[in-house]
Amino acid sequence: MKDTVLVTGISGYIAGHVALGLLKNGYKVRGTLRDLAKSEQVKADLKAAGARVTGLSFVQADLDNEEGWADAVKGCVYIQHLASPFPMEQPPDREALVPAARAGAQRVLAAGFAAGVKRIVMTSSLVSMIGKPGKGAHLKVGEDDWTDPEWRKLTAYAVSKTRAELSAWEYARVQGFEDRLTVVNPGFVLGPAIGKTYGTSLALIEQMFAGEFPRTPKVGFPIVDVRDLADLHIAAMTTKNAAGRRLIGASNTLWLREIAEICREAYPKKGRKLPKGDFPNFIVRIAAMFDDRVKGVIADLGTFHEVDNAYVKKMTGVKFRPAKQSVLDSCEYLIEQGKI
Repeated sequence: MKDTVLVTGISGYIAGHVALGLLKNGYKVRGTLRDLAKSEQVKADLKAAGARVTGLSFVQADLDNEEGWADAVKGCVYIQHLASPFPMEQPPDREALVPAARAGAQRVLAAGFAAGVKRIVMTSSLVSMIGKPGKGAHLKVGEDDWTDPEWRKLTAYAVSKTRAELSAWEYARVQGFEDRLTVVNPGFVLGPAIGKTYGTSLALIEQMFAGEFPRTPKVGFPIVDVRDLADLHIAAMTTKNAAGRRLIGASNTLWLREIAEICREAYPKKGRKLPKGDFPNFIVRIAAMFDDRVKGVIADLGTFHEVDNAYVKKMTGVKFRPAKQSVLDSCEYLIEQGKI
């Protein structure tokens, strides 16, 4: 068997696929859980997905506490740090999520660097790249783009991801370990989950089918399939030129109304309640005063975000599925789960 890899928050949507890919590639995987009672379900889900779980183990560790992290990283050669909250409803205090996100990342980095791991792959987000005033109707995003965390339109989630990533890079620089850190910045993540637990992005499609949005806000996000994103995390772990880099994990962009249209065309009977068209921007701004889910898109309203991912594909060899395929596969998964 290959080296041992620590996967933080292994019960999560993305982390589960990363763990599956690592196990299939012969790595030993040690997953962190806040509650070890979840370990048997995680193991069963990974086994059902085709993984050999003889190389799978678990350790209790919480990003909010120092306890357990030294033991978690002991003997690990690599770390995949994916644990981070993604709330559907944003807290009113835009800095509310920052302390936990920043401290959690630093705990993992400190423990990993102290243990001498070869590389830490940390999951950030595209939201740490696209948040800037005056971005207009079309924004092309590259590796060197950064969100301005002081921009007042940002949600608490966007602020926390940006400040946590900035803090991680600064910590790695001060410690002299920038070459041991690689950050992956995913777009809007879709695709089938492992087991029954899935992310907020799939919940949005479920809500669309349920008729919770008669129309959609005019926002367009680059989409990434969770399976391709897992491949990117694994490639980032050992690709020499990925050291000290930010890797954009995203494919082509779809407006939210285009996602609804794809779903309606594929499932005309199930999709009768799907949104039809966009809300006028001023209506969205009014709705955001009363609905935190809507408030989360105000900073991106009217902007078509596009990513430059050519350097990522060339560097890692990872190929990204077309966004439409990820939407359809997400629907199939939700249908199988009885959610739509």
